[in-house]
Amino acid sequence: MLSVVHQPGRSRILPNTSRALAEGASREALLLSRADIYVVLSRTEICMTTHTAPHNPLTWILPLSVGIAAFLLWLPYGKPAATTAADWMTILPTTNALFNALSACCLIGGLLNIRRGNRAVHIRFMLAAVICSAFFLVGYIVHHHFHGDTPFPGQGFIRPIYFTILISHIVLSVIALPLVLTTLYYAATAQYQTHRKIARYTFPIWLYVSVTGVAVFLFLQAYT
Repeated sequence: MLSVVHQPGRSRILPNTSRALAEGASREALLLSRADIYVVLSRTEICMTTHTAPHNPLTWILPLSVGIAAFLLWLPYGKPAATTAADWMTILPTTNALFNALSACCLIGGLLNIRRGNRAVHIRFMLAAVICSAFFLVGYIVHHHFHGDTPFPGQGFIRPIYFTILISHIVLSVIALPLVLTTLYYAATAQYQTHRKIARYTFPIWLYVSVTGVAVFLFLQAYT
């Protein structure tokens, strides 16, 4: 209760009342400061929880990539070709080259659109590139299961050129696989800063693998 002495034209708070008000204000300020500290600590804890370093995707991407790469290398070079094959499988080299070409086009489209700030279109192009590469992979497995490796009969100066392209294609395709998976992981988890850093390396390697896949096909078509 406030004790106020009313006088004509003015009012005065008694000293004991002023002391009570001061003590009450101090207690209220203390409670408010404690509440502020609690809010700050709670927000800090939430931020620390939100920004905790995520699980490293390489712990599963690298073993998966090594297993896939080993299988894809064993398929044409270590596994005997199947004894029978359907007639329609003769078109697989052409369709595989087509998927590689489409993948390269989608990669370029994705790069151009992200540079223009068209993130939605960029995502569509990159997903299309992934789908084309996946279709190529399926066609590659089916073709080499039934046909095995295709020897290059060309001689002269063209032979070292072909094998330089082929070997670089194989080596970089092994490197591209974990890079592509890691880049996709960081994009899917909205870690865009890390995604951009890795994509700078993923893009040229992935594009080179797609283009040289078409080049290998054209060499084999020209000399077989």
